[in-house]
Amino acid sequence: MAEKQYVKIFARFERFWHWTQAALVLGLLVTGARLHGLIGGFDWQAAFGLHLIMAGLIIVLWIFAIFWHFTTGQWQHYIPTFRNLRAVIRYYGWGIFTGETHPAKPTIRRKHNPLQRLSYLFLKLVINPAIWITGIMYLTVNLTGLDLFTVAWTHVVAAYAMAIFVVIHVYMATTGETVSAYLRAMITGYDWVAVDNDEAR
Repeated sequence: MAEKQYVKIFARFERFWHWTQAALVLGLLVTGARLHGLIGGFDWQAAFGLHLIMAGLIIVLWIFAIFWHFTTGQWQHYIPTFRNLRAVIRYYGWGIFTGETHPAKPTIRRKHNPLQRLSYLFLKLVINPAIWITGIMYLTVNLTGLDLFTVAWTHVVAAYAMAIFVVIHVYMATTGETVSAYLRAMITGYDWVAVDNDEAR
């Protein structure tokens, strides 16, 4: 029978990667919005320079994160599964508002529920590469002869997808046992999780 224990589930690098990525993504969204004229308040040229610097930093961070995930085996937490997926979707759409118990709470071996796994996989395999590729194409459009309008708007669509992901991610971070439970876990690395008998060995 599983029992709850207060254990470390997020490593130091994992937390560093998460918060650094969050800061860089927000910075890229703000400077990107300035470059496209959606907001004002600071110099366009400065926004362009900051956007390039942060883009370079986040690519380096993603490369290190990919290396870390594969060398530590943490990539296994992102393997998609459809087990309990319908129950999890129903929980977030209905059960969470009626006091139902979460059907797929985290354990040491399974940090993410089925919906999270699919969401993170989509982020890593679709949204992130779309931003990388279109960003590089954007910078080299004069050399490659690609259509600037198409490249620019494809990059913008990918950025909007990232913005939507961020909004949903922030909302989901408030759906723990308390509003701050998930936030606290990602700061300290520790959380109350179910520990099965085979995991406790």
